[in-house]
Amino acid sequence: MTNHQKRLSVPKSWPVERKTETFTAKAGAGPHGESGVPLVVVLRDVLGYVDDTSEAQYAINTDGVLVNGGSVGDVNRPIGMFDILAFPERDEHYRVFPDEGGRLGLTPIDADAADSKLSKVEDKTTVSGGKTQLNLHDGTNLLVEEDVYSGNDSVVVDNESNDVVAHFEYGEGALVTAVAGQHAGDIGRIDEISVQPGSADNTVYVETADGSFETVEEYVVVIDENFVEDDADLPGDGE
Repeated sequence: MTNHQKRLSVPKSWPVERKTETFTAKAGAGPHGESGVPLVVVLRDVLGYVDDTSEAQYAINTDGVLVNGGSVGDVNRPIGMFDILAFPERDEHYRVFPDEGGRLGLTPIDADAADSKLSKVEDKTTVSGGKTQLNLHDGTNLLVEEDVYSGNDSVVVDNESNDVVAHFEYGEGALVTAVAGQHAGDIGRIDEISVQPGSADNTVYVETADGSFETVEEYVVVIDENFVEDDADLPGDGE
């Protein structure tokens, strides 16, 4: 099996130039499924911190880069939405966040914000012992004691303890960001959720500071004000 991926066929979320070269690195096994971007691509093509795979391997072997608070063993480890990248020697921390057009970008954050990670709850199941298992957007699972969560909610999970430290409910009035589609990267509050019959996707109407947009429910994630720049206007502010 090849370790390379043709640039022209990578997912639209990958932040790589498609016509400069024929191949790029192929994501290894791990979270985020097919949308996950190999760590080496982020280090080389996005940040410019390494020139090649060997330098990327040295960086992770010496804990020069941490993902969600932990060491990484594979330069092709998939990186995806809301992952936290930390560079201890540089004292730099980033959250993976969608840019316009749905490409994954890096948002600088402070060290305190890098201690935990936001995740979207895709669905939940009851496991043996009566505990609830939350199935999260990146393919990981989380056991919780209380069954107070619903699909499309968001949770903030501490990187070290794996405990839920914040819970944001999905519903009208919730602050959300679009993570895919033509409005990817836009932030606003849910004005209305239109439930569609059968298997059709529900439609979400979102009010922004300068207008509104509609998208499918799958494309929005509940966030909190920490994801918004301090001087940004939000719908509903001042009311």
